[in-house]
This record gives sequence, C-alpha cells and structure tokens, in this order.
Amino acid sequence: MVAKVISGKDIQGALNYNEQKVMEGKALCIQANLFKKEAGNLNFYEKLARFTDLNEKNIRTKTNTLHISLNFDVTEKLDVLTLNQIASQYMDKIGFGDQPYLVYQHTDAAHPHVHIVTTLIQQNGKRIPIHYLGKNQSEKARKEIETAFGLVQAQSKGKEQKEMIRPVDVEKVVYGKSETRRSIVNIVRMATRSYKYTSLPELNAVLRQYNVTAERGTDKSKMFARKGLMYSLIDQKGKRIGIPVKASAIYSKPTLAFLEKQFKLNEVLRLPLKEPMKKAVDKVLLSKAVTTKEQFKCELEKSGITVLFRTNTEGRTYGITFVDNQRRVVFNGSDLGKPYSATAILEKLSAKEDTVKPYRPGFTDKVASQEKYTHEAVDAPTNSMIQDLVTAGDFDRSSPEAALKLGRKRKRRKGRNL
Repeated sequence: MVAKVISGKDIQGALNYNEQKVMEGKALCIQANLFKKEAGNLNFYEKLARFTDLNEKNIRTKTNTLHISLNFDVTEKLDVLTLNQIASQYMDKIGFGDQPYLVYQHTDAAHPHVHIVTTLIQQNGKRIPIHYLGKNQSEKARKEIETAFGLVQAQSKGKEQKEMIRPVDVEKVVYGKSETRRSIVNIVRMATRSYKYTSLPELNAVLRQYNVTAERGTDKSKMFARKGLMYSLIDQKGKRIGIPVKASAIYSKPTLAFLEKQFKLNEVLRLPLKEPMKKAVDKVLLSKAVTTKEQFKCELEKSGITVLFRTNTEGRTYGITFVDNQRRVVFNGSDLGKPYSATAILEKLSAKEDTVKPYRPGFTDKVASQEKYTHEAVDAPTNSMIQDLVTAGDFDRSSPEAALKLGRKRKRRKGRNL
C-alpha cells in the first residue's frame, strides 16, 4: 500500500475533485465518518457544510484541508467493506479518527485506490498539527495495515512512491472533453510536485515529455501582466492544441505564485543531485563510441536522462537542458558548470568525431593493413633504405625519398657553413 498525503487550503476544491469523479461514474462515496447521514444519502452541500462549519471556527488558519489517497497493488481485489476498514484504521492511526471525513472509492486507474477528504480544524477550533505527518504517522500506519490485512508491501517489490504518468496520446484525446482536462491535470500535478526545477522553462522541459506545456502568454498580454498561467496539450511539433486549462482551476493550484516558491525551494533541494548528474554526463562523454549529438542523447536516455538542445530560429544551438527522470531533477548545462554547456559538449563530440578515420569501402582488413604498412614505409623511410636505393643506382630524385634525403643533406650542409 502506498499513502499520499496532501494538505491544502480549499476544502471545496477537494470535494469537487471527488464528486466530479462520482458524476462521471468513476468513483463512489463509500463512507462518511461523523456525518448525520450515511454516505449514500448525503448531497454535495451537506458534505461541504459539515467541513466549512468547522473551518469557520478557526478563520486564521489558511491550510485547513487534508486530501489523502491510499493506493493498493494491481493484483489485490478489495471489496468495499475491506476498503472502509482500511480507511478507518488508517485515519485512527494518524490521529484523525475523531474528525469528520469522507472516503471515495475510485475506479479510474488500473490499481484499486481510495481518496479521503477531511479538515484539520477540530470542534474546539484548534488545528491538528501535521508536521511530518506523511513521514512519521502515515508511514507507520501504512506498515501496520499492510501486515494486518495481508497487503502487498510497498517496499517488498522495490516500489517507489512515485506517480507513473505516461505522455498524453494527443491523437486519441477528444479536445474539450473531460479526458483532455484530466490528462493535463494529472501530468501537471505530478510534474510540479515531484520534480525539482528552478524556472518555468525547466518545468516545461519536464512537461513536454508528456505533451503538455505551461504558458504565460505574450509580454504585452493581460494574462502575463496579471501573472496568469495556463497549461495546454501540444503535438509532436510543439504546437498547442485543444482547450487550455487555467492553473487556478486545477485543484492542486499550480499557479505562477506557487511555482515561484518552488523555484526557490528547489534551488536548495537539487544541490545533492548535481554531482550524480555530472558523473552520468561524464561517463557518456568519455565513451569512444559516442561522437555525435544523437548518440550522446541516446546513451543518456538509457540512464533515464532526457537531453534537450535549445536552438534559435537560425538553427544555432545556444543551450542544453538535462532532465533526470529517475531522480526527478532538471539542470541546465550552465548550472552544472562550463564543461557541461552546449558549446563545450558539442566541441568535445566534434573533436572525437574528427579523430575517427572514415571507413573506405572495397578494402578488406588485410588489404587495409598492407596499405597502412606501405603508406607508413613511404612516409617514414629509414636511412638504410635510402642508401640501398642510391647504391643500386635506382634512385629517383623526384621521389619522396629523394626529397627527404636531399633536404637532410642541405640542412646539414647549411649548418656546417654557419
């Protein structure tokens, strides 16, 4: 089991996300803890009112919402009763058993999972502290529940608590429909929260792997002036297609204000990952087999690193970006150091390519070997060879050997005159 804990400031947004899934037939509200009615008899407004009544008891607290997902192995078949028992035990163990919460069973993924929505504000108006909740209480609860219910352990199969998102197949998406929006939202949420990036272009280097891009508009647009941000689908040529989604309309709120905070935070968080990135690039550059830009990109791709060479309208390469999809970090070449800039890397590849002799078709290895020997013998004749030719009377003064021998004599004669 993998538990993902997200805190937020919008209880209505968390409810909307799950209720929208219910309307689409891809989720079902299966439990309502400490509500006046059973889950199936509650409407949206009754659910929202229960939470907002508590949140209004502490209006100074902005972060008042908790949205949790419990994810199970794809091989596990869990009925509603078992899911409710797991959810209840989990909430008790992390200290939220006495809080009102809603449990939704989702069926929109290959693996079984539930979402839980609750508030951090208690009946007395105090806020439940959640510092290190995911790392401490949640992790302990996860392990105990795995044992109690005989679940597949998250660590037993070497699983990492990461969302596995695939690029959007733009050919299959129906633009303007829920599939488009959901695809964008899932990818944006994963990228903005999982990767370590320090600028919007670096974030776009991640998003474009999944056929999505973030845009602020032109410098003179109203959206740019108001610091707005939109996320759109793009095709293989990078052209925007379909209907974009406003950042403020996404539940996780990946707005420009949010991203700017991430930029500063990630500057520090990605520092330990700098050396591993440099070592991976060095290893490929030292390979004698890698002599072209495409070979360089291909070899790093084998290590999970995507390389993007940035070019201007004239086709000149002016920059390079590395996206490590294993460690989930982004670096521009200049951030790693001058030897990792686009210019330096292309010069190194070019120098290695020049040292590789081209293949001459029509020659076998044996013939090529004899040709090399003959060529070296002519270019570098020994004194004994030249003396034998002179003695035999078969000495052609126009030959390379004669030029070399006569040149040496002239130099020695000139030296003696001095």
